[in-house]
Amino acid sequence: MTEPDAALEIQQEIEQTRERLGQTVEELAAKADVKARARAKADEVKARAAEASGRVKQSQAVRRDWPLALVAAGILAAGAALAWRRRET
Repeated sequence: MTEPDAALEIQQEIEQTRERLGQTVEELAAKADVKARARAKADEVKARAAEASGRVKQSQAVRRDWPLALVAAGILAAGAALAWRRRET
C-alpha cells in the first residue's frame, strides 16, 4: 500500500468513526432528555386511553341496540302468532 492510499484509508476510517460517535452522542442525548421521554410516554398513554374509550363507547352503543332488536323480534313473533291463530279459525 502506498503512502497516499494509507492516508486516504485512515481519513475514511476517521470519518466513519466521527459519524458513529455523532450517532452515539445523539442517542445518549435522547436518553438523557427525561422531559421529552416523559412527554412521549404520556402521549402514548393518552393514545391508548382514547382507543380504549372508543371501544367502550362502541360496545355501549351495541348494548343499547339490543333491547330495540329484542322488542322488534317480540313484535314480529306476536304478529306471526296472531296471523297463525287467525288462519286456524
